Amino acid sequence: MLIGQEITVLGAGIAGLAVATALAQRGAKVRVLDQADAIREVGAGLQISPNGAVVLKALGLGDALAEAAPRARAVVLRDFRRGAQVFRMGLARADRPYHLVHRADLIEILRRGAKAAGVTVELGRRVVAVTPEVDGVRLSCADGHTETVPLLIGADGLHSPTRAALNKPVRPFFTGQVAWRCTIPLDAPDTPPEASVHMGPGRHIVTYPLRGGALMNVVAVEERDGWAAEGWSHRDDPANLRAAFADFAPEIRDLLYRAGEVYLWGLFRHPVAKSWGQGRVALLGDAAHPTLPFLAQGANMALEDAWVLAATLADEEDTDTAFARYEAARRARCARIVEAASKNAENYHLRPGPYRAAAHAALRLGARLAPQAVAGRFDWLYGHDVTAGR
Repeated sequence: MLIGQEITVLGAGIAGLAVATALAQRGAKVRVLDQADAIREVGAGLQISPNGAVVLKALGLGDALAEAAPRARAVVLRDFRRGAQVFRMGLARADRPYHLVHRADLIEILRRGAKAAGVTVELGRRVVAVTPEVDGVRLSCADGHTETVPLLIGADGLHSPTRAALNKPVRPFFTGQVAWRCTIPLDAPDTPPEASVHMGPGRHIVTYPLRGGALMNVVAVEERDGWAAEGWSHRDDPANLRAAFADFAPEIRDLLYRAGEVYLWGLFRHPVAKSWGQGRVALLGDAAHPTLPFLAQGANMALEDAWVLAATLADEEDTDTAFARYEAARRARCARIVEAASKNAENYHLRPGPYRAAAHAALRLGARLAPQAVAGRFDWLYGHDVTAGR
């Protein structure tokens, strides 16, 4: 049903480029609008787990991902003070590739895939309002330009004007946590392709190598009473990051000593959107279900959304029916992931005492006696394949 259909996508991020490619490969005529004046190397590291990797493979981009980001070997939970291993989850299953990739590299892979599929990308197009109409969707731009498009997909992120067109505003709440993000030059090609989580009282820090060990990605989270502004582009003094983790293991202190450009953002909890599609408008990715970063699933949910939305639009002539099927297929899973991510910070930030000691002992025992059973707790997440049979 998509052959020749004109579709406009707002946002040239992971969600937008992925859905544009999936739609164009099914015959749609797709253009992507983005407010940036260039697709730059922004952001830092991402974890593409097997449920996201299968979508990239289905889009014909699996080899490009493997070339840009060799497969990860494990996720390792560590004690904050000594760096001792608490639990290790192996990621070596051949049928479930897991990749640690720079966001800019993934965007470039998706950009090339979109271009090959015939997608047009228009930059410098900042849409400030979306207005559904009977036979289309009116877009109002910051420069005063307006236009009406036949079908709109909102992949326009956390503060989405597309979401605002379908849902009443809901005030997000501050979680009591802030996060620093940075990449640190390493020049260490022998660094193991593993993600490490050093867990401390009220704090944790996630590190993993990028680009063959040329960079170390760092996401460091701290509980605090005050709040930082939402968004991840606020610069901070690296000394503040070092001070917050001054009692962590020597390898963490040494790494943070080398940090240069550091960004800080406040972590806010947003509800899952009540409406994901109506009339000639639909949402996906962060615009539909913003998540906290504690399960590394934001990019993967966006990739899953992109495939399912394109498939349902291809199957159904009526867009309302397609959007209803899409939301029904995605809502419960995405809500479960959002909730699981929110709870993960609590597990990482246990205070010293009997409960923390017992929790870590249980993880160590489980890893020793039944490692596959413990890792199997994530089968519902990593084993999900939205492309199966499509």
